[in-house]
Amino acid sequence: MKKEDIELILEEGEGYLIEFKEKLSNIDKEMVAFANGSGGKILMGISDTGKIIGINVTNKLKSQIQDIANNCDPAINIVLEKIENILIVHVKSGQDKPYHCSSGFYIRVGPNAQKMNRNQIIEFFQAEGKIRFDELSNLKFEYDTHFSESKFDHFLSLSNISKIHDTATIMRNLGVAEKQEGRVIFNNTGILMFAKNLQDIYFHTAVTCALYKGSIKATILDRKEFNSDIVSNVDKTMLFLKQHIPVRYEFDGSPQRIEVPQIPYEALREAVINAIIHRDYFEKGANVMVEIFDDRIEISSPGGLVRGLESKDFGKKSVLRNPNIANLFQRIGYIEKMGTGIVRMQLLIKEAGLKPIGFSFTKFVTAKFFRQKNKERVIYKVTDRVTSKVTDEVTDRVTNNQKTIIELISKNIHITITELSELVGISTRKIKENIAKLKEKNVLKRIGTGKTGYWELIIEQEDADQSTVNAVSEKKVTYKVTKRVTDKVTDNQKAILELISKNPHITTTELSKFVGISTRKIKENTAKLKGKRILKRVGNNKTGYWEIISI
Repeated sequence: MKKEDIELILEEGEGYLIEFKEKLSNIDKEMVAFANGSGGKILMGISDTGKIIGINVTNKLKSQIQDIANNCDPAINIVLEKIENILIVHVKSGQDKPYHCSSGFYIRVGPNAQKMNRNQIIEFFQAEGKIRFDELSNLKFEYDTHFSESKFDHFLSLSNISKIHDTATIMRNLGVAEKQEGRVIFNNTGILMFAKNLQDIYFHTAVTCALYKGSIKATILDRKEFNSDIVSNVDKTMLFLKQHIPVRYEFDGSPQRIEVPQIPYEALREAVINAIIHRDYFEKGANVMVEIFDDRIEISSPGGLVRGLESKDFGKKSVLRNPNIANLFQRIGYIEKMGTGIVRMQLLIKEAGLKPIGFSFTKFVTAKFFRQKNKERVIYKVTDRVTSKVTDEVTDRVTNNQKTIIELISKNIHITITELSELVGISTRKIKENIAKLKEKNVLKRIGTGKTGYWELIIEQEDADQSTVNAVSEKKVTYKVTKRVTDKVTDNQKAILELISKNPHITTTELSKFVGISTRKIKENTAKLKGKRILKRVGNNKTGYWEIISI
């Protein structure tokens, strides 16, 4: 520094990075405060009012100051500089925070060194990553009461770990629990992964999903909160997203249509997993949020960026806030190589031809996925092989717009005229005209009133052979579930029917994963649905499919 620099500092006075001192007393507090913050300069020989008093700069004084810095815990890195009768102590921002001296922990608040109280010290340790939530034990979690053996077995199955040792030994090797005086003590990773019901222990670990009308948080159309365990939270959140994201279908001549969601499911899934794994679980006033608007989907994780990661490095460097949780998610294949998730999300969105993901970093990390504008038309690719399956009769009867309307109705029998207009890309008047023509052709009919009714597709065998049926609606639409059916089934059975209506080829294992019950329970429930003549299995287990029977 030069003398001119000193004069400028004296004009500006003390501040967050500058401290004036006449003598040596309490200099350790100032050093610790600067080291715990962004660093700073202590100008010795200057009064509080900014007047140069001067100090006798001797080797003894320099040695005393260096000893004081070394006696802080951990030792503080300083540089001494003499300008005439002023001694400047340069204190760097510490790399091993928090620092403390004999009288306590201090932080810089404006122009002052302020002693931290107990709660501030705890928060400081947490912010610096010295205390990790996923490594802390919680004595409230009782093995016999709260632990789910089925969730643990499911984890072992997904991670290909054989159960040759007892449960406690495996959990100890996984780093989620340990045995103390005959009792199994779980850390928070084990609780988040294997709790029967996470809600019994923590409220803030939930994922809150919301569907809004329009582009602001005014009218909520659907809302769900999941807090069973963090693996199930991922699966159930994805099910919520799939229920509310439009899809289009591409046909390449194979027996199965190709479902193309408006936003790639894998990109959304990666964002959900990142939000759950990397959130700040010390923040108990906020949940992971998944919010669907007309123009975007936002996935937000409480806590902001983890210490050591700047926004410019986001997606390029990997810094883990909860390494234990990340390790277990990698074991079960929910994440791949550490640090690749953001890049993979961006590539998937680019390949889909969508606007790049918007990331924001405040007290939350938010990923914003932009949806197609309503005026964009959904296009269905039909190859020559598929076209050849459609008879001349049906080609004459059904236009391309009408085929698109049929496809959308087969996906959502409660779809509105306005929604059809937005997705097909024509006016509501044209939608109504096409629907009227489909009704005249005896292909479509409306059941019930506008608000509570639904659409029903009609495929008459005398008018078309089976290939015609497949071409118009892929397969006969038989999942009209009336109030009579709703009254006859349990909540789990409703979930099973909903999943099957979206994917008739879904497996028992996949149903178990999404519904959150064992495969044995899935088989019991499907057997009951068969007994009630609501569900039937067509074909064998490998190549067959489910069919929901109309009442």
